[in-house]
Amino acid sequence: MTKSHSTSGTLIKDSWDVVAGVILLGFALLLLFYLIPNYIGQPPIMQNPMMSPRWLPTIVGWLLLVFSLLMIVQGVLVADDAEDSGRRFERGTWLRFVLMVVALVVYAGLFEMLGAIISGILATFILFIAHPVRTLWVYGLAIVFPVGITLLFTEVMNVPLPMLPF
Repeated sequence: MTKSHSTSGTLIKDSWDVVAGVILLGFALLLLFYLIPNYIGQPPIMQNPMMSPRWLPTIVGWLLLVFSLLMIVQGVLVADDAEDSGRRFERGTWLRFVLMVVALVVYAGLFEMLGAIISGILATFILFIAHPVRTLWVYGLAIVFPVGITLLFTEVMNVPLPMLPF
């Protein structure tokens, strides 16, 4: 985050963490108490709550809520004064931003045509190129992650996804 000029007498030590936490808290509350109950239907006969279409979004919503509260507490308790604190927001290059957008467009645009696995592999490779990964074996994860996530959704969660184009 950028440096906040706070004194030791103020209640908020890092205003950017508090602002980001409050925004994320708002999204979490919107998700949990408006979007999920009103827009994700649940069959009347549900024998296992983990098979409900509301299960995964609810877990994500509660995690978002907890982490946003932790971020607010961090902003109140911890000042971001040290130069090497590891919490600095450093703006990346325009090429990195463009490559991340291209990865999103590739994944969303080619999902139906190429299937979840191939479009996921292509998008992950583009993301790895956008964030310079120097270790060669890490590029193997660009294959393992999309295959693993697709199999998790199709085989375990029983979500119908286009697997491969053939």
